[in-house]
Amino acid sequence: MVGRKTALGRFAFTLIELIFAIVVISIVVMSIPIMIQTTARSVEDNIVQEAIFAASAELMGASSYYWDNNSMQDAALSRLERVIEVDGACNADRLRPGHINQPYHRRCLDSNATGVENNTGYVAGLSVNNAVNAAIGDLFDTSAAEASGYKQEYQSQVTIAPGADNNIKVLTASIYQDDGATLLTRLRIQSANIGEIDYYKRRF
Repeated sequence: MVGRKTALGRFAFTLIELIFAIVVISIVVMSIPIMIQTTARSVEDNIVQEAIFAASAELMGASSYYWDNNSMQDAALSRLERVIEVDGACNADRLRPGHINQPYHRRCLDSNATGVENNTGYVAGLSVNNAVNAAIGDLFDTSAAEASGYKQEYQSQVTIAPGADNNIKVLTASIYQDDGATLLTRLRIQSANIGEIDYYKRRF
């Protein structure tokens, strides 16, 4: 702005300054919707990313379930989950193809043993093999403490379906918005009847 002495003694803007001000204001007005849209898209992406984390966490929890309620049939010998013999796949040494012939590695339950107590006291929740085609609960519902800290509360559902054969099951975690209908993400994992490894010694 330049000082220009007029008959009334006022200051005035030049035409260039007025044009420049109009251009700046136009740029700001045009940028506001773009910034709002970018911010909204970023929030949506963050919500979907959190849903993926939630689905992954629930799948990890579901895949840690026992394969079968009888997996602890030899609880007197070990508290590790054992392999369920399917279709006579275990040989006389209680091994399946791919098992390592070592005493502290994965072994099948002794299906020929007599008087073995069917101890299911160590089984927490549903087993993978017995929950086929059954939903196994909601994790991020409206009352779940695990939902605190997220941008929104979720509802999740895990289902278990048959896999390629009797030794594999497919676990699917679906994460919905709190309305229970809008799907945010869906992840799948396969769980196999392979038992656990018992380590001979541990030194720390």
